[in-house]
Amino acid sequence: MEAVLWYVLTGTRGGKNRVRLLRAVDERPRNANQLAENLDLDYKTVRHHLDVLTENDIVQSSGDDYGAVYLPTDRARHHWETVTTIIEQVDES
Repeated sequence: MEAVLWYVLTGTRGGKNRVRLLRAVDERPRNANQLAENLDLDYKTVRHHLDVLTENDIVQSSGDDYGAVYLPTDRARHHWETVTTIIEQVDES
């Protein structure tokens, strides 16, 4: 899981936005529309990154498709020390 976290959050072009999304849903579960508004990102961009995070078992959705709220998975929480290290590194760059 640690390798997946590093790759998805730092090894790809959208890593910085994925870190922002992960940090936001850690603070409070939100749906894609709320995330787009709160982070000043395009809705389609948010949906794309949420799909990547979901496919890699970093976030999970709860609820129906449109109004689904996202939150970190238990697996991501188990490796939260790595997530924190990644967030710190991304913040420094």
